[in-house]
Amino acid sequence: MTEAKPEAKPGERTRLLAIPLRNMVLFPGVVQPIDVGRPRSMVVAERVEAHSGLRIAVVTQRSPDVDDPALSDIYPVAVEAEVLRVMKVATNRATIVVRGLRRLRVHQLDTTEGALQALCEPLEERGAEEVEAQGLAMAVRDAAKQIVAISPDIPDEAGALLDQIRDPARMGDVAAANIEGTVGEKMELLELLDVPERLREVLTRLQRALETYRVKEHIDSHVRAEMGRHQREAVLRQRLRAIQEELGDADDDDGTAEFEERLRAIEMPAEVREVAEKQVARMRQIPTQSPEHTVARTYLEWLVELPWSTLTPDNLDLDHARHILDEDHYGLERVKKRIVEYLAVRKLKPDKKGPILCLVGPPGVGKTSTGRSVARALGRKFVRASLGGVRDEAEIRGHRRTYVGALPGRIIQGIRRAGTRNPVFVLDEIDKLGRDFRGDPSSALLEVLDPEQNDTFSDHFLEVPFDLSQVLFFATANEIDPIPPALKDRLEVIDLPGYTRNEKLHISRRHLIPKQLDEHGLAATLLQPAANAAAAAPGAASALTVLEDATVLHVADHYTREAGVRNLERELASLCRGLAVRVASDQALPAVVTPQHVLELLGPVKYYPEVAERTEITGVATGLAWTPSGGELMFVEATRMPGKGKLILTGQLGEVMQESAQAALSYARTKAAELGLEADFFADSDLHLHVPAGGIKKDGPSAGMTMVAALVSLLSGRRVRDDLAMTGEISLRGTVMPVGGVKEKVLAAHRAGLRRVLLPERNRKDLVDVPKEIQDEMELGFVNDIAQALALALEATPRTPRKKRSRDPVVPDAAAHSAV
Repeated sequence: MTEAKPEAKPGERTRLLAIPLRNMVLFPGVVQPIDVGRPRSMVVAERVEAHSGLRIAVVTQRSPDVDDPALSDIYPVAVEAEVLRVMKVATNRATIVVRGLRRLRVHQLDTTEGALQALCEPLEERGAEEVEAQGLAMAVRDAAKQIVAISPDIPDEAGALLDQIRDPARMGDVAAANIEGTVGEKMELLELLDVPERLREVLTRLQRALETYRVKEHIDSHVRAEMGRHQREAVLRQRLRAIQEELGDADDDDGTAEFEERLRAIEMPAEVREVAEKQVARMRQIPTQSPEHTVARTYLEWLVELPWSTLTPDNLDLDHARHILDEDHYGLERVKKRIVEYLAVRKLKPDKKGPILCLVGPPGVGKTSTGRSVARALGRKFVRASLGGVRDEAEIRGHRRTYVGALPGRIIQGIRRAGTRNPVFVLDEIDKLGRDFRGDPSSALLEVLDPEQNDTFSDHFLEVPFDLSQVLFFATANEIDPIPPALKDRLEVIDLPGYTRNEKLHISRRHLIPKQLDEHGLAATLLQPAANAAAAAPGAASALTVLEDATVLHVADHYTREAGVRNLERELASLCRGLAVRVASDQALPAVVTPQHVLELLGPVKYYPEVAERTEITGVATGLAWTPSGGELMFVEATRMPGKGKLILTGQLGEVMQESAQAALSYARTKAAELGLEADFFADSDLHLHVPAGGIKKDGPSAGMTMVAALVSLLSGRRVRDDLAMTGEISLRGTVMPVGGVKEKVLAAHRAGLRRVLLPERNRKDLVDVPKEIQDEMELGFVNDIAQALALALEATPRTPRKKRSRDPVVPDAAAHSAV
């Protein structure tokens, strides 16, 4: 048992009972109650209770999570304390009231007879008698008393206690004990033995705390003043309203009377009206300066301005609809047929819900403008929402009103702009929807585009159902694959093919050229298509400048390469600008705008008919590919070099396309004898297959037949026909299997001037989608196996390469183009 011993002097070591503290620091001169409950601490409490006047060492743990601390778990500086009182709270709990006496350095910590004991050495403070220490102590006292005066948590008696302290060292300790801070920050003060330095640090922290209290007091007083002002204004407004109502002179400063009147004037569902009336009553209780008043007003404005019951009557005249659709668009027969069918059904069954149509096709074929034309034919309002790049679900379903600046989604916004609940609504670029952490917009569209549930569409902002069942939705996309399956299942997909040369000519005559003439200030009597020139007045014929069909086709063939007509319109606009410059400069215009004039106004030809040139040598075959922009030509080049039987593939080919190349080589090796090839052609050679346009990624199985043709052409010395293109997947046994995108591929071959196309026999059924005029102009061959394809694609005997063709611009005469 450790009994009371004479006080140790600095430099002498003594052993004391120890109490570890978890989240507090005891300072000399401070009276502090300590709650103990750990077994070793309870043993210490029992001993000091039995022996009055016993001193103990109060140590502080580095981490509060340690139950049985060792020497490494405590701070090295402790405080020797006098036990003033021990109070038993429970069997295993006690409170020890101690007064800190002086600092100690702990050298050893162990357990003896169940109690924690520390081998300690007293530490001597220095500088307490210096004049600087006296001055700093006075400054600390003043700063501490100011904090006592400001803080409501510190009793006023603390100021009187500070006045009684004369020792600068104790002044610093008492002040440090009452400063807010972490255990580590307080231990830094406890470990400072230089009294002036300790006082300076304490003073710095007191001044920082004082400034914090002042700022907090300023903020609190400002908030109290604002709250008091708002409460006073609210009470006064309530009294003013009561007085005005009593006098019969009430006004409508808050706008509620206006909303009540508008609610009475419009028809809306009972559920919506109930919500609106509750919002009006709530708005009446909110001060007009409150942000909540603005939120409520915005919400009511949306409710009263939506067309809950407004419908535009449909024009169900089928002949009128056909006339409008034919007037606005050339071709697009499948879309026109579907719209006429819809009108016929509506005529027989007026309550029929609108279909959800999705127009899929390359850019520039008129998908978006078709929706506008349908709206004109039906006599409905037209609304368009672009979905390209939309990643936030709230763009579709709206934001909840809890957010600042919240608004409904694009669907409800479009309905409000239309002013009717049955517009033609075009959802543009639906295949380019994105998704991220804010949600999936395509999932939000599931309810919008489902006729079975969109009659109760709920926007997050409105939080009341709105009927979308009468809306005629049109979605547009360049490709169908990116659309999620669940959303695709709700769409009636209509494929729009690219335009043929003849269709582009008609579209230019009827739409593009008249539009550009008008936009560039060129009157129809000055410049017009050849078809209209003959109808001009006889006396004015000599003053007309005629744009021949051959010239339009020349622009389409040699300055554009597209499935649609968007770039063709740009080139025609550029041509009109060049002629406008001549007119504005008072220069004479030619009687007929020929391809030679196009060369002068538009510059060098951009696209050449390069199929014949590329296939002049062996090992080159022309394939066909499908892209979101329509069909494209795809050349496959093969070459042979000395090596060790290695197949090299280049051109950014995807995995499926690489496998097609391996299958083509395997077929050629297997059938070498039948194809007239050397049996060991691959033994001492490397073969290299390349698909040009190496900057573009390519994939898919449809190039298999083209790769076989290129390899066999290279190895047999027979060229591939220069007027032929092919597409088809192959198997190792030589079977040619069907592919997709037949319509787009045939149109691409036709645009490139090719007149023969080889297709898989099982794709014969897809000819129904190819325009009749294209089928009449082209020779379409169907094959079941590669042997048939090679017999049709390769020349009969090896031939020497023809002389390389010139790359001079192609400028045909008008007669030749007219014949085409």
